[in-house]
Amino acid sequence: MSAVAQLVDTSASAEAELTDGFHLVIDALKLNGIETIYGVPGIPITDLGRMCQAEGIRVVSFRHEQNAGNAAAIAGFLTKKPGICLTVSAPGFLNGLTALANATTNCFPMILISGSSEREIVDLQQGDYEEMDQLAIAKPLCKAAFRVLHAADIGIGVARAIRAAVSGRPGGVYLDLPAKLFSQVMDAEAGAKSLVKVIDAAPAQIPAPSAITRALDVLKSAKRPLIVLGKGAAYAQADETIRQFVETSGIPYVPMSMAKGLLPDTHPLSAGAARSTALKDSDVVLLIGARLNWLLSHGKGKTWGEPHSTKFIQIDIEPREMDSNVEIVAPIVGDIGSCVQALLDGLGKASWQGAPSDWTETLKSKKEANIAKMATKLGKNSTPMDFHSALSALRTVIKERPDAILVNEGANTLDLARGVIDMYQPRKRLDVGTWGVMGIGMGFAVAAAIETGKPVLAVEGDSAFGFSGMEVETICRYNLPVCIVIFNNNGIYRGTDTDPTGRDPGTTVFVPGSRYDKMMEAFGGVGVNVTTPDELKRAVDAAMDSGKPTLINAEIDPAAGSESGNIGSLNPQSVVKKKN
Repeated sequence: MSAVAQLVDTSASAEAELTDGFHLVIDALKLNGIETIYGVPGIPITDLGRMCQAEGIRVVSFRHEQNAGNAAAIAGFLTKKPGICLTVSAPGFLNGLTALANATTNCFPMILISGSSEREIVDLQQGDYEEMDQLAIAKPLCKAAFRVLHAADIGIGVARAIRAAVSGRPGGVYLDLPAKLFSQVMDAEAGAKSLVKVIDAAPAQIPAPSAITRALDVLKSAKRPLIVLGKGAAYAQADETIRQFVETSGIPYVPMSMAKGLLPDTHPLSAGAARSTALKDSDVVLLIGARLNWLLSHGKGKTWGEPHSTKFIQIDIEPREMDSNVEIVAPIVGDIGSCVQALLDGLGKASWQGAPSDWTETLKSKKEANIAKMATKLGKNSTPMDFHSALSALRTVIKERPDAILVNEGANTLDLARGVIDMYQPRKRLDVGTWGVMGIGMGFAVAAAIETGKPVLAVEGDSAFGFSGMEVETICRYNLPVCIVIFNNNGIYRGTDTDPTGRDPGTTVFVPGSRYDKMMEAFGGVGVNVTTPDELKRAVDAAMDSGKPTLINAEIDPAAGSESGNIGSLNPQSVVKKKN
């Protein structure tokens, strides 16, 4: 071999033995089973997205980072693996931050990975492109935040982010990757050795036997016991254990909205249709993956009957959650699957006799009366539709297609759908969660379709849809089996408000007669306009059968709806009358 050939061969060999930050990030993600990334491309992560795609990771590009972040968050909820959102620096990072904070509040495992400006310029505030100290901004809003400055630390950085996202109480994690990191070069063999495969990222946390005994003793003393299932119970994927405990104990249960379907809403022990009575009259409540926050009136007030009369047993993996609002007389700290299994095992030893029959019969009677009362509202076939008549059609769709995933947001659209549409399988209802934040709809719908392969029915208020509506293009681009139904009543809450000065539309009013279905048609999807429940049912069935991206504009009476749905009491009212 000539000297020149030897030189070329040596150079090629040396080049083949190098790796860089781009490849180390990709290899670290793949090593830990990350198969999908949601994001928006741009400087400095455009090439990272391209290379991820070339290496077999599915990269789903959105039109706005907040929607990509919401997709990553709900992917984490559905899979128990951290959903990954990839954004550009500064403004893109800030757009994703809302989703990150919402994921942390809702205990969804998610990692927001953002490119960033160089530290030496940011720290001296010298005015770099999209300069921002992103790590400092993210820290208060997520469970953990890390920055990687050296290629050799990428493996550790990714591993720490994954473990932080899923261990203990899941949540959002921020991972900051400065632009200069990606082009750093190091020895390929050393780079491979620097990668970390996370082992047992979310280990089981077994409850103390004394805690189980204490809880069972409190349950045995109950005359009117109740179980409240939260979305944490759905996330745990301990479905069979929870079902066995409920049915063996015979205790009625009330599901929070994203726990609906953990047991069918039509189950004999479901007290969802008698929720108010069940909460107010219960004397011992077992909380499984549910928190006593505003959604449960903080465990006090009129919702819970006499002050301090209700005893609470709480299962949570976070010890600090106990006593957050009221006294928890029997805290059980551990993962939900282990805790419920321990309670189930202890029922026999505790000589459990089941829930008192007079209590279960009381709830059964109240439930039947409420269902009969609701049937009258659901039976209307008026034109234009009101919320109940439109939801009646969708209630039948889900009953006939229990495997479909329901995404739901809005004010009245959300509040009423929670009570009207029964769910039959776990993790099939995805909605606004703890904060009640609007704009989750299209991100959740995209991720639900991609992560599960199931058809998705997204039921949106016209206001809620506006926060993420441009993602219909994303749905069409990826040809996802998503059917969007917009309850269009021309405004926020209703479309009849006016400006007292006569100058502008009312602050809650949209363009009358808007045709949202034309948006979907513009991107190659199917658009349908409907005015009756029968038309709505036929259109949804056709969309679900076809699997084609579809948007149905459901015309709702503009006068239908009420201020903030069921939470109007949280909206302060002025008591001052201005004199003219």
